[in-house]
Amino acid sequence: MLDSTLSRRFPFLALAKQNLMRARARSVLAMAGITIGVIALASLGIFGAAYEQSYRNSFDTTASSVLVTPGEDAPSPHFDRENVKTIERNVDSPVYPIAQYGGSASGLGGETSTTVVSMQRPTAFVTVSEGQIPEEWRSGVVVGASVAETLDTRPGETIVLNGERRRVRAVLDEASRSNFLQPDEKVFISPSQSTRSQYQFIIVNADSPTAAFETAEALDENLNGRRTFYDIVDFESAIERFNQQMSTLQTFLFGIGGVSLLVASVSILNVMLMSTIERKEEIGVMRAVGYRRLDILRLMLSEAALLGLFGAIFGVVISIGLGLVINAEFLSDPFAFTVDAITFTALGFLFGTVASFISGLYPAWKAANARPVESLRD
Repeated sequence: MLDSTLSRRFPFLALAKQNLMRARARSVLAMAGITIGVIALASLGIFGAAYEQSYRNSFDTTASSVLVTPGEDAPSPHFDRENVKTIERNVDSPVYPIAQYGGSASGLGGETSTTVVSMQRPTAFVTVSEGQIPEEWRSGVVVGASVAETLDTRPGETIVLNGERRRVRAVLDEASRSNFLQPDEKVFISPSQSTRSQYQFIIVNADSPTAAFETAEALDENLNGRRTFYDIVDFESAIERFNQQMSTLQTFLFGIGGVSLLVASVSILNVMLMSTIERKEEIGVMRAVGYRRLDILRLMLSEAALLGLFGAIFGVVISIGLGLVINAEFLSDPFAFTVDAITFTALGFLFGTVASFISGLYPAWKAANARPVESLRD
């Protein structure tokens, strides 16, 4: 039924399909070339988009923060409560003084050196994997992913931190490299449990990267003059470098996919040329019984277009399948396709079909311009 409808409405496509089916192995190999090229372009694009989104998601928290440390003209290498109050008076965002020092922790799995961090609400910068941190956190500890693995501990169990037994409130997710707290190797305690009254640095947590840049400028203007009492660091330059790196990566991946499609196009060109040579007599007969040059051209281009269309469709389907795996790995959601990922998939399909069509132009022209008498004589 479908074949008869195709024959009536699109006779050249139906005839092209029959011709391709006569040489199935060669047609399949030609389609495989296009499929591989589309997979290379689309899946690499999906990978690059997922990697960028994953890194950007983890980077947003860092980029929305302003890091304040004692400047070269500060009277002390550490901050105290007065410094914290000074910063709080100059910003509208939450301020987190951080005190940290070396220590050791032991549990059922063994013992390890660690860094103890005293701060309120660490969940502003890290993600809890197991357990929970109470709103009014006063007792217990929060353990980084690497420390928890080494000590073989979970929420509700106890560890020995610097000689004192502490109950584990929560275990953190493994953090990205962009997280400036680097919490994996650290143990967090609440300020009420710390005897430290000095802080190594202070974090101002703004609502967005743009707000963080504005906050940094305001702090520098209000707290520093000719002398630098506060070193104020935002991550504007880091974001610019990240965007440049992502642009370079996408261009590199696009180039690899383009080369793959070029190789596939050469394969289509070779298949169509071989088909033209092998079907020389057939083409001569078609010309002798009334087929015009334009008809032969349309027939050969239809064959190339079908090879590209089906090869591209298979490539897109496989690329989407790979994309589900990539998204699950980088974004924890198989269906979290970004706009860039969809764009690369569409480009892969478009380039696959167009490359096949272009590759069929010369063989089609050669077949259409073959003289019927010479073709039959050969």
